[in-house]
Amino acid sequence: MMGSEIKDKAAPGYKDLVLEVKDLVVHYVLQEETVEAVNGISLSLEKGKTIGLVGETGAGKTTAALAIMNLVPDPPGVIKGGTINVCGYNMLKLSSRQLEKIRGKEVSMIFQDPMTSLNPVITVGDQIAESVMLHEKLSYSQAFRRAREMLEMVGIPGDRATEYPHQFSGGMKQRVGIAIALACNPKLLLADEPTTALDVTIQAQVLDMIDELKRELGTALVMITHDLGVVAKTCDLVAVMYAGRIVEYGTLEDVFDRTMHPYTEGLFNSLPDIRNRKNQLQPIPGLMPDPTNLPRDCSFAPRCRYVSDACREAQPTKHQVSDTHIVYCSAYDDSNFQIERARGRGGNG
Repeated sequence: MMGSEIKDKAAPGYKDLVLEVKDLVVHYVLQEETVEAVNGISLSLEKGKTIGLVGETGAGKTTAALAIMNLVPDPPGVIKGGTINVCGYNMLKLSSRQLEKIRGKEVSMIFQDPMTSLNPVITVGDQIAESVMLHEKLSYSQAFRRAREMLEMVGIPGDRATEYPHQFSGGMKQRVGIAIALACNPKLLLADEPTTALDVTIQAQVLDMIDELKRELGTALVMITHDLGVVAKTCDLVAVMYAGRIVEYGTLEDVFDRTMHPYTEGLFNSLPDIRNRKNQLQPIPGLMPDPTNLPRDCSFAPRCRYVSDACREAQPTKHQVSDTHIVYCSAYDDSNFQIERARGRGGNG
């Protein structure tokens, strides 16, 4: 039985605060180099809310999600610092047995690659039923009935519960993974690119289904995606990540309508405008820095059109734009830069 010592009830309002991450640092320590994947991120999420983690491949989004589940592969992954609190549990202080009781019940994850997240020699129905029986006092027949219901929920006929993963397409395997994650009605759901392998029609159905679960059960959701359209449809909060750091954080309206960070601005400018097809896309020049050799100053400086001397001298400074909106950018130390942005030069707001 899990003792009360593993719950951190000191935090005020912990029952509503489903997730709280503070100063999380995760590195992958290799023989010849160290990959600095996550570098001091902090975020929180209340019951029934959704936060989108947005950024390019390699920004550290998936590593952050694995750390929340305490699933960072060790070795080579090492959680170097920070705290992770899920539903009142300190995830970094739990034993393997305690984590087994929490994963799937309190927090679940929809993994990005359905090909590797399913056991190829166990039927999909048994895989869902196994998760149910681990956390709820149900017989095998009751758990298998739940498995059929979950398959129906994600758009797969319940009769296919007796089939094996190789008998499903990539998109259907992804839906099976979603069914497993949702089987025990977790309080926190981590979704790592959950619709990547799905066609547009099924993608919309899955997003609607996740949104319905969030409304009915008060499930909190961390949506990891590079698709700003998915963020606009599903998220209440947005955290934009770059080179392992959060560079802009706020409500959906803050980030989409009052864009502040030059990287966020670049993401929006690189999207096609269906209202004006003559406009050329404006890609962000250059590449994300090597995570084994991150600069000690602003990581985005080499790609930023607003770069100044201050950007090359130290890590970006934190600016509290409003009660809900934060941006990490040294350019805002310059009052002239703020005036230029206020006049509407660039940006999405």
